[in-house]
Amino acid sequence: MSDTASPAVANPGPLGLVGFGLTTVLLSLINAHLLPAGGAPVVIPLALAYGGLIQLIAGLLEYRTGNTFGMVAFLSYGAFWWWFALLLLLSDNGLLDLSNAGPTVGVALLLWGVFTFYMWIATFKLNRALWLVFLTLWITFLLLGVGDATGFGGIATLGGYIGILCGGLAMYTSFAEVTNATFKREVVPVGARS
Repeated sequence: MSDTASPAVANPGPLGLVGFGLTTVLLSLINAHLLPAGGAPVVIPLALAYGGLIQLIAGLLEYRTGNTFGMVAFLSYGAFWWWFALLLLLSDNGLLDLSNAGPTVGVALLLWGVFTFYMWIATFKLNRALWLVFLTLWITFLLLGVGDATGFGGIATLGGYIGILCGGLAMYTSFAEVTNATFKREVVPVGARS
């Protein structure tokens, strides 16, 4: 047996959170009509590279640390961003015909809301910042899904505003975790559970 301690393992959570948060804020600004709909092509490469790939990497690193929640969350939402980007790319280039899809995209978003709701339940044992991220995320998916499935644009616009809040909370949580790890004490609060 060796007396040497294992090297410290960095927390991949802040990386996945900022990849998710930054991409979510940009898309949500478009969904809330604060940026033009024509800006959606700007989201595609960001969704593939930062929202998607970075979260997939973070999820694999969470697997290595034994964090089931982080693994499932980052791999799933990384895959979500790839799905979203491919949906836009393929449909905008005529490779995927969505003209007869009806409410299918809205139902897909509602299913993401169901998944996010059960992930939110798991955050009751985590810090309050993550609890708020997942609370606002399942509400965002619910509003976007209902708005898309029913054609009521106002509901989807509200989903955009909640999405901005969600993405901002994810970026805040990432900032807090990076800062607290760097200072080796809580400098930025996350509302740790007792």
